[in-house]
Amino acid sequence: MNLLYKRQVQVVIKDDPARLRILRFVSALGLPDCWVAAGFVRSAVWDRQHGRASSPLPPDIDVIWFDKMNDHPDVDAAIEASLQAFDSTLNWSVKNQARMHARNGDRPYRSAVEAMRAWPETATAVAVRLLENDLIEIAAPLGLEDLCELVVRPGPNFQAEKRQIYLDRLHSKNWQATWPKLKLI
Repeated sequence: MNLLYKRQVQVVIKDDPARLRILRFVSALGLPDCWVAAGFVRSAVWDRQHGRASSPLPPDIDVIWFDKMNDHPDVDAAIEASLQAFDSTLNWSVKNQARMHARNGDRPYRSAVEAMRAWPETATAVAVRLLENDLIEIAAPLGLEDLCELVVRPGPNFQAEKRQIYLDRLHSKNWQATWPKLKLI
């Protein structure tokens, strides 16, 4: 992982009190292989790259985790309820990645980070979690280069047979309206 980009992402997240508050609470849940991902990180970095002083939280907060022994959707729903009790103003989305392979038509994943390799865009396949002493750990199985260089490109699974899904997401998300410096691939 590029150390300059890693440090950049860590600073962006650490400088955001709302995101740190969320990371502290998610960390306190003690879930295995647990991360806050996707737009939570992506939007903050893109806002900073566009010179914005602050970054609003995304419409949903994606919490991913991995535990083969607790992969029933009801477990995710219970975790979402705990998160709603913490902050009901946020739209929490909790997904145990141990079962997401079936929805995505992939082979079973072995970890939350491996599951991120199967996400539609490289710049979205980034997650963070809080360690002791407020250290920010980053998971970016497809790298941080695209995220930090404002490049939107399909992840490996979306370059051929799933390409239309990627193209449909680009259209529906309309990211360039919010972040005009993005380079779409």
